[in-house]
Amino acid sequence: MNQHAGVWLSTIDQLQELQPQKPVVVVETASLEQAVTRIQVEPDTRFQEMDGFGASFTDASAYLIYHVLDEKSRQEVMQKLFDPMDGIGISFLRQPMGATDYTTEIFSYDDMPEGEEDFELKHFSIDHDREYVIPAVLEALRINPSIKVMASPWSPPGWMKSSDHMVTGKLRPECYSVYAQYFVKFVQAYEGAGIPIYAVSIQNEPGYEPKEYPGMILTPQEEAEFIRDHLGPAFEAADITAKILCYDHNWDMPQHPLGILSDPEAARYVAGVAWHVYGGEHEAMTQVREAYPDKGAWFTEASGGSWIPPFRTAFLDQMKHVVRTTRNWSKSVIWWNLALDEHNGPTVLTNSTCRGLVQINQESGAVKYELDYYTMGHISKFVVPGAYRIESTTYRDELESTAFLNPDGSTVLILSNRTEQEQAVEIDTGKGFIALTLPDGAAATVKW
Repeated sequence: MNQHAGVWLSTIDQLQELQPQKPVVVVETASLEQAVTRIQVEPDTRFQEMDGFGASFTDASAYLIYHVLDEKSRQEVMQKLFDPMDGIGISFLRQPMGATDYTTEIFSYDDMPEGEEDFELKHFSIDHDREYVIPAVLEALRINPSIKVMASPWSPPGWMKSSDHMVTGKLRPECYSVYAQYFVKFVQAYEGAGIPIYAVSIQNEPGYEPKEYPGMILTPQEEAEFIRDHLGPAFEAADITAKILCYDHNWDMPQHPLGILSDPEAARYVAGVAWHVYGGEHEAMTQVREAYPDKGAWFTEASGGSWIPPFRTAFLDQMKHVVRTTRNWSKSVIWWNLALDEHNGPTVLTNSTCRGLVQINQESGAVKYELDYYTMGHISKFVVPGAYRIESTTYRDELESTAFLNPDGSTVLILSNRTEQEQAVEIDTGKGFIALTLPDGAAATVKW
């Protein structure tokens, strides 16, 4: 009896969006066609183990899903985001520690009146998150128990900074130790609320100081000192097993994580590097991994937005990140906001151009699934945490591929046709051949 492969297709005309196709028979002999593009999949050549795929329940996203949608709509959206059968099976959440640019208000977990401090963290509280952020994450975990949760701060509480505010300013040297305890309290509070924290990063985008939203410059030397002398020992003392990831910024500054990892005392606490999309090339992740092969790579933020028009360009851009981040050792693929409204908010920005995976109209309650939902679905629905990336042929800027071996023995191949021509493709699985045709600009996930 012939084996069959499942195929799910997204086309550039949007007529097919992660649409299941008729199953394809796996045949015993290769085609003799000369015009066929051949992809060899080699399951015995294994690379990194995958942790998961997803986005962020920002304050804005959780507010929209829990406050704007009625219960029936909310359940449907949550199923379509997190259920692997009825939806795209998101398996990784990068959760902000306090406010970001996408928030209903600027807040930390220990806000104090101007000029006052709280070195004993007596006023520490995650109560802000209990209203809708924590319920949203708990519901996601109920739908998909394999979800891993990572936490990232955009800023320490204002009183810990030179500006006395979460917007602008630096972490005061005398606050390094109390800030480490702030992390400890956060992890313990979230775990007490039923949300295990898999990993933390030290600072979102430490090379950039925003003028409108929480943020902070943190040099490689400062980050290494904070991890080495404060956070690492504090986690050890509190028996916290959450991984510590450094950097959490763009590919164009690999010298930042290299600077941290070159400090052996800091590096012993660091599991690896978190990376963003907004500068440089994917290969920076491989560059750092080659220097420190025992350290992992996690791709933790890429936002879709109106700065990448039109649909074709944006779709191809995101499929490129799905393929090239994983081919450069990333254990995760994470977009940004799970949901935003019709004005790209709620936000503290005067001009927001970001897009969520889902758009929720605040006036009508209408729900629209954006292209980001489908590009994420091409990997999150089919590749489960614990899968290994395996070898596959790729043709850069023509037909790009990335392949995975799931724990149940199934193989997943993701294909992105980056040309304006239809491509006939033949996949050599090692145990047979799969033939399919990819329309121009299309993406396909093949599973056998």
